[in-house]
Amino acid sequence: MPLSFDNIIYRPDFGKDKIVRGIFNLLAGLLLIFMLLGAKDAGISGDEDLHYQQSISVYNYFSTLGTDQSALDTPATHLKYYGQSFDNLTTILIRWFNIDDIYTFRHQANALAGWLCILLAALLTVWLSGYGAGILTLFLFALSPTFLGHAQNNLKDIPFALAYLASTLYLLKWLFAEKRTWRNTLPLILSIALCISIRPGGLLPACYLLLFAAIMEFKTYRETARINTGALRKLALSIGIILLGSYLLGILLWPYVLQNPISGFWKSYQVMTQFPTTIRQIFEGRLEWSDWMPWYYLPKLMLITIPLLVWAGILAFFTVAGKVLKQDWLKYGMVIFTILFPIIFVIYEKSNLYGSWRHFLFVYPTMVVLAAIGLWHLWLRLKTRLFRGLAITVVLLLAWHPVHFLVRSHPYYYLYYNPLVGGLKGAYGNYETDYYYHSMREGSEWLVGYLHKNHPGDSLKVATNFPANWFYRNDKQLKAGYLPWNERSQHDWDYFVVANSYLAPALLKNKNWPPKNAIKIIEADGIPICAVVKRETKADFLGYRALRQHQPEEATKYFEEALQKECQDEIIFFNFASVCYSTGDKAKAMSLLQKGLEINPESDRILMFRANILAENGESEKAAEAYKMLIGINRKYFDAYPALAKILTGKGELKEARDLLKRCLTMNPGFKIAYAGLADSYRETDPEVAGKYDKLAKE
Repeated sequence: MPLSFDNIIYRPDFGKDKIVRGIFNLLAGLLLIFMLLGAKDAGISGDEDLHYQQSISVYNYFSTLGTDQSALDTPATHLKYYGQSFDNLTTILIRWFNIDDIYTFRHQANALAGWLCILLAALLTVWLSGYGAGILTLFLFALSPTFLGHAQNNLKDIPFALAYLASTLYLLKWLFAEKRTWRNTLPLILSIALCISIRPGGLLPACYLLLFAAIMEFKTYRETARINTGALRKLALSIGIILLGSYLLGILLWPYVLQNPISGFWKSYQVMTQFPTTIRQIFEGRLEWSDWMPWYYLPKLMLITIPLLVWAGILAFFTVAGKVLKQDWLKYGMVIFTILFPIIFVIYEKSNLYGSWRHFLFVYPTMVVLAAIGLWHLWLRLKTRLFRGLAITVVLLLAWHPVHFLVRSHPYYYLYYNPLVGGLKGAYGNYETDYYYHSMREGSEWLVGYLHKNHPGDSLKVATNFPANWFYRNDKQLKAGYLPWNERSQHDWDYFVVANSYLAPALLKNKNWPPKNAIKIIEADGIPICAVVKRETKADFLGYRALRQHQPEEATKYFEEALQKECQDEIIFFNFASVCYSTGDKAKAMSLLQKGLEINPESDRILMFRANILAENGESEKAAEAYKMLIGINRKYFDAYPALAKILTGKGELKEARDLLKRCLTMNPGFKIAYAGLADSYRETDPEVAGKYDKLAKE
């Protein structure tokens, strides 16, 4: 029989053929090369430096035999509650082998972890449904910009995805093995240990082991109506060894848990499930706090950032493939459970979520497995050339969007949005773009080259809205430092490298960012994600300094000068309004505040200032509306609550005032001004209750 495409894919021994295995190995090898090369251009991710510094502290903890306790002193970052074993292992290698280019090494190591995750996902697919689906798994990963982007430099979530996927694969193989030996038990122990060693949620596969083993035994009982007590004892012993071994191995590089292996781990788990750090990010066109995101935050971001081809494969799995795979329903049920349970759990727990769905990258590999199996079985059901041709055409059309993005947007793959929201252009201003600050590298390296050419040897101050000192380490005359973009007028700097992250959506939509004085704009798929800004005047900074030194005339002169060159910074108007207010010119202050709101209608500082002036002028209705608007924009601008409550109390709307203040205290229990406001609301109606709140306000 002559060799043809049909002859290869429809043969009963497909997958045993050397050609097919060769295709699989070739695609895997090409993907490895692509990922390693891509990682060379990666920037430093948002919290990578923090984790690297923590890994140094962990290294010092062990190298000094516990004398150096800095790894346990992390009140601001909470990093002692992370196992972060992958960070720790890379730092051990960096120290042992004196590696100078630290971040390139870290990124290459992470790319390797990402590739291993992809390879294991493909092997899981092969185990479930053969090499045809396995090849499709590799193909779908090659079209997965979000995963590929995080594989460049996310040393938390990618290694955890590898560990979670490995645990799923080896757990299934162990459960369904004809004979359980050390050859299939040891990989399971190691993979669960790796999960645990990265973050407390790594205990999930251990829970799956208990649950799935119980399901398997119940299934056996239903089929045989017998309980084999000897087999159950042997199973319990095996599970005990797996759990104990994986836990002990998992905490080996975790100083905090080593201090107390039981309570330490439980405390870490509690902290991670309700992470105390909250941030504001753009979601559906507005800035919202991460602990107040709607329940569908995670599923929606997955929906609009995962390629449509993967979603089509998942749809095919549950429609076409589901009918074919009934005999393996238990295996697939377990795989689906490992995807759905973590998502449903965090939605139920109302967990603090931010940074898109990067914390849930670990469920993506098994989603791709199901998608590949779905597409493969759909293909097998197509018997005519017409339908096969149509299927190939549809696949190519769906693949075009992510491929086009990958080509145009190197190395910013993780910024991908699918056509459901119009791609990255449609997401701009409605969802976060460079939330992990990858573009800081390109912006900083461009600026260094620019300064070498135009200001050789000059001492200059460079501000960045993400700590980027690493990129300026070889230029001692350049002093780089972190500075929030919205505070730029209040500090001394010469150049500013600002990534499109945590910026007000109004600034993006009304085109007040990137600013007019940007000398370099970095784009991804035609969307600005980073700007290098040259300062045209320092009058804004000098005016702010004069304001702080209570020199209104001097401040006025500088602010008027600043506004002739800089009219896109609302905080200059805010500070100028503060000067006018201090000299009694409330009308001009209000005019300046209004101009600031034209730049950024969501500036909470300006809105609060404006509302306060309205309240002072006796315009209580307008002031109340202004406070309500502010709370609607930023629910955690706590000063607005007692100010609004005071107006409501004065109008006799006591219940509304009290409810408002109590809502404030649920978010900020230590806010004493709110207790004072509650006391005032009870002052005339219930002096005893007022006294209790007065006491709380003074504690």
